Amino acid sequence: MPLARLVLPLFYQDSVKLMRLAREIGKKKGVSEVAALMGTPANREILLHAGLAGDGEVDAGPNDLVLAVEAETQETACEAIEEAKAFLTQARVTGGDSSDFSPSSLAGALAGAPESNLAMISVPGAYAAKEAMDALRSGLHVFLFSDNVSVDDEVALKREATRRDLLLMGPDCGTAYIAGAGLGFTNAVRPGRVGCIAASGTGLQAVASQLDALGEGVSHGIGVGGRDLSAEVGGLMTLHALDFLSSDPETEIVALISKPPDAEVLPEIEEALENFSKPHVVCFLGAENPDWAETLEDAGHAVAAILKGESYRPENFFAQAWLKEKIASLKPGGALDGGGVLGLFSGGTLAHESRLILEDLLGDASWNEEAGRHRILDLGDDRYTVGKPHPMIDPESRAEMVSQAAMDGDLGVVLFDVILGRGSSPDPAGPLARAITEAKEKGKSPAFVASVVGTADDPQDMDEQVRILEDAGVVVLPSNAQAARFAAALVKPELIENA
Repeated sequence: MPLARLVLPLFYQDSVKLMRLAREIGKKKGVSEVAALMGTPANREILLHAGLAGDGEVDAGPNDLVLAVEAETQETACEAIEEAKAFLTQARVTGGDSSDFSPSSLAGALAGAPESNLAMISVPGAYAAKEAMDALRSGLHVFLFSDNVSVDDEVALKREATRRDLLLMGPDCGTAYIAGAGLGFTNAVRPGRVGCIAASGTGLQAVASQLDALGEGVSHGIGVGGRDLSAEVGGLMTLHALDFLSSDPETEIVALISKPPDAEVLPEIEEALENFSKPHVVCFLGAENPDWAETLEDAGHAVAAILKGESYRPENFFAQAWLKEKIASLKPGGALDGGGVLGLFSGGTLAHESRLILEDLLGDASWNEEAGRHRILDLGDDRYTVGKPHPMIDPESRAEMVSQAAMDGDLGVVLFDVILGRGSSPDPAGPLARAITEAKEKGKSPAFVASVVGTADDPQDMDEQVRILEDAGVVVLPSNAQAARFAAALVKPELIENA
């Protein structure tokens, strides 16, 4: 298809703004692919593999903005490029929706707001480490949204932060709550007495939202980054965050949420927890420890129970009285028995949790692969977001995948999440519900099962989002774990019969 490309030299833009720009340009009639990326080596490689680099490698540097549009006609592609350029140029001239205070450096920002104690950094990975180190040396906690930061730089930053008794959240940190204030993609949760330490964004969002529903709130939610518990990083920020929360007067209990630590790191984490002075709940998804919560839902309930002076024991999901009747109403004559499950997730942690549950109940579930009877796709992964915004920002590309899945006769269930909150689409359920309704009107389709991560105070109106999905025939469960188990029961009836 015709391709148009433009490089804007020395024109740095925040990644979230670029994702939203790509979403808006992608809505233009005749446009099939859009990319708006800084010209870092990693991003140039992404453009090349996506076929958006043209005849050869893109000639751009890390501070240069690359716009690429693939469309039905060359004229449409060029028009889209001009629209994107005009939008960005005008926003830079007018200041967009930013305030009048727009410093161009960390020093300028501190001069204008000397009382600040935290820096949010979102610059290309090649420059992020330097900016983060400068912020730490200026006495600031750091929320490091940037990705493509090397492991060596991450270790150096976290050692510096620990030495200065500061937090280094990230890199690639999408969500945090500090003193009740949300950073990045966050839900509107009440402030409270639970401190959370989490590797990633959606896992923290899920637990924080559940705590809110249970009447509890978050003192701090510290995102340590997905590599923190690796052997290379050694749990530096997880251990420091435990120290930070142990001395925080607003924190009464701590929830630790992550994939399991590397075998080399686990003993040190276990020792730190044994000596930790406050009650704590551990949810290392996939770890085999009977004293730890198995799911994100269990973690939230366990925390709330401890705060009430009670104990918590998860119930057998498949033994619940309502389940057999609900399953039967969705699969008359066993129509879905033996079918496959396809997970289309916007949240990486939720995708990982679902895969663990499905593999335990159904057998092998492939990860980000097109083959396999049961498949889990993390649509926030780079391979699915080239030329497209993240599905939390724009649900349209996932809606297209739902439409395609509905035509697959081997599928029994399509399983998905919907993430509400600040930074997410204003109507994430709408496009998905329309795609599902259209699929059902065409005839036979798989069952659709979902969970919604959010709170009553989120801007999208959680009750309305659930209603939209249910009106389209989606079964909405209270948690991601319950949704995965329900999906498994739809294709394997003996799970209920043997409960």
